[in-house]
Amino acid sequence: MNTLLFPVILAGGKGERFWPLSRKDRPKQFLSLDGSSRSLLQATADRLIELGRGWDSLWVITSSQIAEGVRQQLPDLPVENLLIESEGRDTAAAVAWTSLEIKQRYGEDAVIGFFPADHWIADQEAFAHTLNAATQLATSTAAIVTLGIKPTFPSTGYGYIEQGEKIGSFNELPTYHVNRFTEKPDRETAETFLSTGRFSWNSGMFVFRAGVVLKELHTHAPEIIEPLEQHGPDIYPQLPKKSIDYALMEKTTLAYVLPVDFGWDDLGDWNAIERLLKTEDTPNVELATHVGLDTQGAIIYASNPEDVVVTIGLEDVVIVRDRNVTLVVKKERTQEIKQILKILQSDSRFTDLL
Repeated sequence: MNTLLFPVILAGGKGERFWPLSRKDRPKQFLSLDGSSRSLLQATADRLIELGRGWDSLWVITSSQIAEGVRQQLPDLPVENLLIESEGRDTAAAVAWTSLEIKQRYGEDAVIGFFPADHWIADQEAFAHTLNAATQLATSTAAIVTLGIKPTFPSTGYGYIEQGEKIGSFNELPTYHVNRFTEKPDRETAETFLSTGRFSWNSGMFVFRAGVVLKELHTHAPEIIEPLEQHGPDIYPQLPKKSIDYALMEKTTLAYVLPVDFGWDDLGDWNAIERLLKTEDTPNVELATHVGLDTQGAIIYASNPEDVVVTIGLEDVVIVRDRNVTLVVKKERTQEIKQILKILQSDSRFTDLL
């Protein structure tokens, strides 16, 4: 790249829908879910340090509860490049604070990219090619660039981006002004979106110059950026809890989308494991010692290799064994794991399970 990109990993999430493997002391980004030895956070860092000048250009923002775990997972990350939130206030505050810090150190024209810590990306070369294009666009235009993922099915679990007028190509990738963002639609709406060919999934990955995004935050989210400028991160607990999509992206006129296809999954719940690892010649996805009879379409995980999971006559279920908890859930209901956590949270007998 001609212009240096400062990649920032958003590493404050909890990943509750991967419970019981994901817990307070071991959130989703610290897990390896693809059978490799690298956690999601480490794999994200591996991808991003190749885009800048190694570890010196990489930043991470995370919560105080898991900051020590981030240090252990990324021992080469410079201390000054780790921002620790005293209290999680969603992505708008995280983007605002990090952008202020990078602007202070490198100036208004520093190009920043924000990336969730828990995404899976198949094609690193295509990913780098895309980030090169996004950096070119952000450098040459007052643009907030978002990466739109080419949909492969009518998902009701992702937000969508509608592309408007084509403004040109960057690094041979067509680029469009954003018409609108749409939150998770119903099935019929999602099918309509796909049929038009104008919609991408919202990946939650953004690229922009520091000065551009800070100016837009002043216009559309002054309640976040102004307290941070006046009081610094000490004001964090008093900031409103808003996502960057809601606080800024749905309001700005500077949003542009690069529709891309480099093999992507946001690993939102246990069903993502099947999308990553399922092969045609195996009836189940097994990350455990499993003995089964007439069991198919199952996702089976055990953190202890000595544990044996035995099933008879099951279909389309998720079974997870971790420490002192066993979860059994129909694949179609994995989104409801969050409801179970609320029940556990309300009972003092189960606080050690969270």
